[in-house]
Amino acid sequence: MIPALASALLLLGLSLPAAEAAAKRKSATSATPPVTLKVAKTNRVAKKRVASSRRVVIVPSRPSAGELAGLHGTSDPLDLRSSVAFVIDQDTHEVLLDKNAQAVLPIASLTKLMTSVVVVEAGLPLDEVLTISQDDVDTEKGSGSRLRVGTQLTRGEMLHLALMSSENRAANALGRHYPGGQAAFVEAMNAKAQLLGMGDTRYVEPTGLSSRNQSSAKDLALLVGAASQHPLISELSTSPSYQVAVGRRTLQYHTTNRLVLNPSWEIGLQKTGYISEAGRCLVMQARLAGRKLIMVFLDSTGKYSRLGDAERVRQWIEAAPVTTTATVPGLSS
Repeated sequence: MIPALASALLLLGLSLPAAEAAAKRKSATSATPPVTLKVAKTNRVAKKRVASSRRVVIVPSRPSAGELAGLHGTSDPLDLRSSVAFVIDQDTHEVLLDKNAQAVLPIASLTKLMTSVVVVEAGLPLDEVLTISQDDVDTEKGSGSRLRVGTQLTRGEMLHLALMSSENRAANALGRHYPGGQAAFVEAMNAKAQLLGMGDTRYVEPTGLSSRNQSSAKDLALLVGAASQHPLISELSTSPSYQVAVGRRTLQYHTTNRLVLNPSWEIGLQKTGYISEAGRCLVMQARLAGRKLIMVFLDSTGKYSRLGDAERVRQWIEAAPVTTTATVPGLSS
């Protein structure tokens, strides 16, 4: 043994064999060090962790249609996270806020608002029992549902779940049980849109899972106004929660819009929506500062940003009642 090395080992209280063993242990534990990957926060990248301690796989999320169109770069007086926003007084038709309101984009489950209008105006019996079939299973996005194939609920229960908790199978079943079937139902949806003057709007199915269901904020404001004339739609869309009996089970559903639970809001009608192509969407009719307003937010980034945008608008209006239009230069018609 080399004297200098032996002396050093003695000072550390180790013998040469013990030191060699310790070195082997250290080598074994550091041979495959864990890889730590730091990823900057971004709305355009989703992180997916694979069941491995050695790597992180980065899966890019699909950009929304608004993002592809460059709408996310549009600024506005309230610094909204939605690339499209439209606020109008329902009684006077005064436009209070207009941000890309003419842009035609996918509207996700906001579609279900037109679905409900067609069902209600058709005068179909709400106590008629409808059955979920394999045709109601989502093959567009692969989304799940607690309404299994064979589940039977009344048309009224299906309508409640579609509006309040955005139940896709319930919405599809409503269209499928329309006289003439789903093709006739979609035709009725588009006919109603034209009747309301919604010239930028097109529907291909009743759930909103298809990105080919498209509209503009201005058109959707017309739809909200029409839907709010039906007390049943207003009541069901603003319901906080609802239970349905399915065989021996009782299923509890909740609203997709937590502003419904906020006592500072007086919401008369609402509907949320989301698919990746549409971003987060929200339409509401609400009374603010003594005015009945229709609010539309499309292509919002972040899970709660559409609700945050609604809060920004509420605080803005209540702080200083608006008498003139707030627009984004060059984007309002």
